[in-house]
Amino acid sequence: MDKSAVEALLAKVASGATTVAAAAEQLAVMPYSDLGFARLDVHRSLRQGFAEVIFCPGKSPEQVVAIARELSAHHHLVIATRAEKALADLVLEAIPEAEYVEKARALVFGKLPAPGADLPTLSIITAGTSDIPVAEEAALMVVAAGYPVSRLYDVGVAGVQRLTDNIETLRQADVTIVIAGMDGALASVVGGLLDKPIIAVPTSIGYGASFEGLAALLSMLSSCAPGITVVNIDNGFGAAMAALRLLRALSR
Repeated sequence: MDKSAVEALLAKVASGATTVAAAAEQLAVMPYSDLGFARLDVHRSLRQGFAEVIFCPGKSPEQVVAIARELSAHHHLVIATRAEKALADLVLEAIPEAEYVEKARALVFGKLPAPGADLPTLSIITAGTSDIPVAEEAALMVVAAGYPVSRLYDVGVAGVQRLTDNIETLRQADVTIVIAGMDGALASVVGGLLDKPIIAVPTSIGYGASFEGLAALLSMLSSCAPGITVVNIDNGFGAAMAALRLLRALSR
């Protein structure tokens, strides 16, 4: 149950359209819903502003379907992340009204909202084309929360003019997510150019000594540009959640 659903329920109680007892019955499912194999945090949206997502790796299609149906009973929009196409196809057979967003490797149960007017904005930058799946995972989560997202892809430091040509556009964003593999240097460059919150995401893209993203992670953590927030390797979802906390604070 999200905030809007609770507000609507309380409005019904206030107007006499439903009883206190009936409202209490609906609220009794909190703080979680027990499916036996999973305990779903249906209260998370009220606490944190965004519903629990389904992390697909390690789950069977049947488990994803059961979780999606239960969460959808409490939320108007549910997202399943890291869904490979083979699993997504099986889930869609059971829930054909869902949508598979292949670029983000995610299943969407419900309708994505249109971006809200006069809200803070997010910009997502990638060093290379190979970083786009992580970027699209982050973008989907922020779009699902109703915030505007702009994208600037393949502007790594090996051709830094691609970035500097777009500086004025980047300065318009309220929060920026920078996604890079290899040496992760793009985060430091952007951090030295912008004065607003920056969230850096190292990716596992790179040759031998990149150590599947460890080199980029350590580079971002050691950045000489002060004030950059760094999340874990390939963690577009985590970057989006950090960005949403900032965007919501700016919205108040």
